Amino acid sequence: MIDITHKSHTFRKAVASATVLLSHEEAMTALLGNKVPKGDVFGAARVAALFGVKKTSEMIPDCHPLPIEFTEVRFRTSGLEVIIEVEVHTVYKTGVEVEAMHGASVAALTIYDMLKPIDKCIEIRNIALQDKQGGKSDFMERIKPGLKATVVVCSDTIAAGKKTDSAGKAILEVLESCGVLDLDYKIIPDEADQIRS
Repeated sequence: MIDITHKSHTFRKAVASATVLLSHEEAMTALLGNKVPKGDVFGAARVAALFGVKKTSEMIPDCHPLPIEFTEVRFRTSGLEVIIEVEVHTVYKTGVEVEAMHGASVAALTIYDMLKPIDKCIEIRNIALQDKQGGKSDFMERIKPGLKATVVVCSDTIAAGKKTDSAGKAILEVLESCGVLDLDYKIIPDEADQIRS
């Protein structure tokens, strides 16, 4: 797994979908009428999706175990298609895209398994990420063009020329990499009056 110890906890959200394509109308009628011999297909698929989301890190080697704060599983039908949507939220250092896609795929497999006695030609299609929010990409989108910043380094030794500043320069580099180009940089002694002014 990659190292995420340097990352901050932020709100993360992902919505993923999967499509189950049935091959005949009788299967859809049985599904919608809750007449499938194996039982409540949507209920079982919802539970399976929840387990899939929670157990993602146990199945996908590079996924970090993370706290799942919210999961919603939605189903809709269109013609012979069953469209599954799984929405996942967390407040953590890494996103929940794979968790949402894993939940959608496990729900799709559950629907396949429960309907296969009455439909031998079911297909699972289009497991995809629909939306993601949170983390660095959201932060970058919030930076407005023309933003100005000043980095003020308060240090007696650096102001006296006895040491060189590295922290302030590192902050300048990060701001520049985020597109903040109107920057000012000051080094002042660690004196209360100068800091106030």
